[in-house]
Amino acid sequence: MMASSDVDSRGEALLSDQNPSELDALCPSPPGPSRPQRNYERIGGRAGTSFFQTLIHLLKGNIGTGLLGLPLAVKNAGLVLGPISLLVMGVIAVHCMKLLVTCSHHLSAKRTVNLFLIITQLGFCCVYFVFLSDNVKQVVEAANATTVSCQTNYTNQTQVLVPSFDSRLYMLCFLPAIILLVFIRNLKCLAPFSLGANVAMTASLFLIYYYSLTNIPNPIDLPKVGRAKDYPLFFGTAIFAFEGIGVVLPLENKMHRPQRFTQVLYLGMGIVTFLYISLGTIGYMCFGEHIGGSITLNLPNCWMYQVVKLLYCFGIFITFALQFYVPAEILIPSMVARVSERWETAIDLLLRSVMVIFTCALAILIPELDLVISLVGSVSSSFLALIFPPLLQLIVFYGEGLSLPVKVKNLVISLVGLVGFVTGTYIAIVEIIARNGHKRDETLSTFLVQ
Repeated sequence: MMASSDVDSRGEALLSDQNPSELDALCPSPPGPSRPQRNYERIGGRAGTSFFQTLIHLLKGNIGTGLLGLPLAVKNAGLVLGPISLLVMGVIAVHCMKLLVTCSHHLSAKRTVNLFLIITQLGFCCVYFVFLSDNVKQVVEAANATTVSCQTNYTNQTQVLVPSFDSRLYMLCFLPAIILLVFIRNLKCLAPFSLGANVAMTASLFLIYYYSLTNIPNPIDLPKVGRAKDYPLFFGTAIFAFEGIGVVLPLENKMHRPQRFTQVLYLGMGIVTFLYISLGTIGYMCFGEHIGGSITLNLPNCWMYQVVKLLYCFGIFITFALQFYVPAEILIPSMVARVSERWETAIDLLLRSVMVIFTCALAILIPELDLVISLVGSVSSSFLALIFPPLLQLIVFYGEGLSLPVKVKNLVISLVGLVGFVTGTYIAIVEIIARNGHKRDETLSTFLVQ
């Protein structure tokens, strides 16, 4: 078992007990007379994060690959329905984040919360593999055709002079580097790289906004409402974008003045929701029906925007370690506790390697960025962000006289999340099967021609 002094040496430690368990990793309960046997110590206090630091962490936790996939989500919902739906989903998601924080202090059985945190965070890691491989593959393929002039590119097809490897081979190339990255258990060592990643992603987003705003065609002839069968894909991508749900609990727990976390949450998620709606709408208006699974795949083949892709890839590469930290801190300590002290480090590193290889294998099975985002969002994010928090409030505060409107509101939110989960998962799986079948047919046709 990891000693508490070792955990405290990590700037982002999520555990605070002398004998932490996976039950308390992300949902620590406040001390009280009903649990006198526990030597609970809040992670915040004098050494906790400030209001501004918590705000920055919250912004970084929500600005990632999901943001870049929102133009395609708006396409699936429609130019008018998409932004409206994003706003509604943002309001509901923030409300559910607040419920999750509130209920975490009263919940005694926390396995379900941690289970979906693990699924969600590892799902994000799968998406990162696909994102890195797709973008680096495109940069490599376009290297010989890259120019200084940044002319408008309304498709996501690059000029390939020398064909590159399959995207899944790029994932395997990234695998050793990512395994070495997650071997860094002290997140303080990652702090300089994380700062660089923040700067790189901010600069990339600024240039993406600039290009999209300055290249919107006139007139705009795009459907105001998308096809009904594509809306579940919008749901999965949109709820995936609110990927910071997994860091809300540890951020609140680590804050110096946790009573101010509600202000941080509303301010930070207000900024995030504005970015989601604006980039999703502007990106779709710029590239229209040709929008790719990530807006970076639509950028022109000039050096400036190729560098933008690489900068964002660097940011996502570093973010992999931060997202991976959550499931690692839930799963690994309890497993390492079962071996002798002599083997603790070896088993720890082995388990980290196995978890990364597992996420890479899943990404290889579904190497379609838009579909894997929608699938992860529908399966895991919908549970953690929409279905679970309202039900938790009903269970935790059952005996405290919740009003009928609150009960109805919670049931409606959970029902919406459940419908989105079922339909989004079904449509995403159907699309994955259909697209893989189409690729097999193309490969077979090419083989027969040769």
